[in-house]
Order: sequence, then C-alpha cells, then structure tokens
Amino acid sequence: MNKVITDGLVLMPPAFAAGLGVWSAEDGTPGSTTWATAGGAAIVAADQDFGACLELVKSQPVTRLRYMGETPVLPGCYLRVTARVKAMSGALPSVRIAGWAGGAGGVNVPGVPQTGPSVALPGYGQVVTVQAIIGTGTRMGVDMPWGPAAMYGHFGLDLTGPDGGVVRIADIQIEDVTAVFHRKMMDWIDVRDYGALGDGVTDDSAAFAAADAAAAAAGRDLLVSEGTYRLDADVTLAPASASRAG
Repeated sequence: MNKVITDGLVLMPPAFAAGLGVWSAEDGTPGSTTWATAGGAAIVAADQDFGACLELVKSQPVTRLRYMGETPVLPGCYLRVTARVKAMSGALPSVRIAGWAGGAGGVNVPGVPQTGPSVALPGYGQVVTVQAIIGTGTRMGVDMPWGPAAMYGHFGLDLTGPDGGVVRIADIQIEDVTAVFHRKMMDWIDVRDYGALGDGVTDDSAAFAAADAAAAAAGRDLLVSEGTYRLDADVTLAPASASRAG
C-alpha cells in the first residue's frame, strides 16, 4: 500500500531554495513566524554535500523548523521524515525530527509524542542523518504514534542544546513507508494501524470503526490483534469484513 501512488498524495515539502516563507520558526500553523522574516536563516546556493540548502543559527533553547503545509496523516499509513544536517561552526547542537499533530478544526492533538529521537552533531562538517516514523498506529519502530484523531502534520526538525551554533540542513524528505509494516497484498486490516491500543483503558471505538470502514471499502478482513480492547460506544461491523482475532 502506497497512498502517494494510489491516492496521488503530495508528501514532499518544497525545497528550501524555493523560498522560506512556507517554513515556520514556530509550530508551522497559519500565522506563525517564518524563517523568511525571523532572522538567522539563509539559503546556501552550493554546499559541497547538499547542493542548495538552508543555513540556520541556533538562537533559542529549541530552534524549530516546520513546513507550514499540511502533510496528510492517513489511518493505516506510516510516514518517514528524514533530514541531513551538519554543523558548520560554534557550539554543537543536537537535532531531532519533530511535528505538530493536527486534528479536526485545526487543533493540536493532545497527549501524543511530537518529537523523534535526538542525535548530537559530532563535529564540524560531518553529515548526520536523522529520521522518525509517524503514523496513527502504535507499532514497534513508530517514533510518533498519533492515534486516530490526527489528520495531518506540520513536519520538520528541532535543534536543541547549546545556542550559537551554525548548521546546514539539506531539503527535508517525507516518504510513505507503509509497506515496511504491511505485507504486500495482505488480505486484512489491523485495528492497531488505525490507533487501537488494546490496553484495556483507552477507548478504541473510533479506531475499530475506522478500521472496519477501511476493511469494508477494500474488501478485506478486519484483524483484531491480541489485546484487551475497551469500546465505550456501539460499533457495528460491516458484513463485508469478517473479523478475526490475531
């Protein structure tokens, strides 16, 4: 399954060289300050490792970079965000992939992780690749499980640690990596991929309903993986999707 192909989704943010007016120095939401006006940012036309890239001065406890476009986060799909970064001068910061989880009505989805693993830049001129995987499902290898309430994200990265360092950042990449978690041509849809936790505490009703609707639309079975699922609302399963326990 690759929604970029099947649904024609556009995941990849524009290159930095196309303009910094769509890159936020805050959380990425409409009206936030962009790097076009924030100061401390410049386009480097021809870096030896990155080609055209962004140069930033770390000047805040957490210096943020977020694409202001709404990258869709679809139930059952997983995205990998990748950034290549190197320190040029000054103090050596750490870098991590980060995102703002958007829900219905443009509100931030509460209680979900919105940063990935942090990596310290080891020295000047050394290219470091940082990545994080985001999806609605809670699976091993998913750094930011956002649950069924998430509809889109403002993705980018954070610089943390000491201030004053200068870093360069290659164009950020966002890919659909759903196939890493799903076998090709599988005949089932797992409720976990739609945000069900099966911990006996969380209300998994919305996740069951979303997974069942997807299974019915695709003519697949609904898989309920091992766990204790709490449903605080009535959920009617479509006849086309025969549930089975895993």
